[in-house]
Amino acid sequence: MMLPTHALVGMALSIPVAVTVPELAPAAILGGFVGGILPDLDLYVGHRRTLHFPTLYPLAAVPVSLLTFVRPGPATLAAAFVVIGAAAHCRMDIYGGGLELRPWEGTSERAVYDHVAGEWRRPRRVVRYDGSKGDLAISTAVALPLIALVEWPLLALVAVALAVGAAYVLLRRRLASLAPTVFGAVPEPFDRHVPERYSEK
Repeated sequence: MMLPTHALVGMALSIPVAVTVPELAPAAILGGFVGGILPDLDLYVGHRRTLHFPTLYPLAAVPVSLLTFVRPGPATLAAAFVVIGAAAHCRMDIYGGGLELRPWEGTSERAVYDHVAGEWRRPRRVVRYDGSKGDLAISTAVALPLIALVEWPLLALVAVALAVGAAYVLLRRRLASLAPTVFGAVPEPFDRHVPERYSEK
């Protein structure tokens, strides 16, 4: 799924905390936001493998979450939601499309790499691909309660994420068509950082 969806889901996971402990809401929401986008920082360095840990993040979320009960506070709560958001991100990727330039074609059987199992998880394609209408529907569904709950400047963060997601959905297929041309013009030695899928014709 697209990055804005991951970011918004990460933020939405903190809603129970934001409702019950409002003074800690900013820490929880920002932690979820960071965790939601964290795995995709590997976009140009082994995407869906280098920073994606679909088994390890959920396991790590347990002790980090328990720490918030031992030492409650903004720092521990933010840390917990970073890990929870990252765990949700990696699990969500399994239910999307495969790792390919045009995931709507369904030719890739690689969704996310599981370091514990030592193999790639297959895409289940519940959401057909990142930037699909179904992807935007998830973004919208999780953004609405956030919009009703949060205040400025977090409200602006939610609005921007939703707007970026909507724009990406409109441009998704066109961007896939442009990618081989744009990334084909990347000069040496930077071209070695361009993922192979961006050269697909």
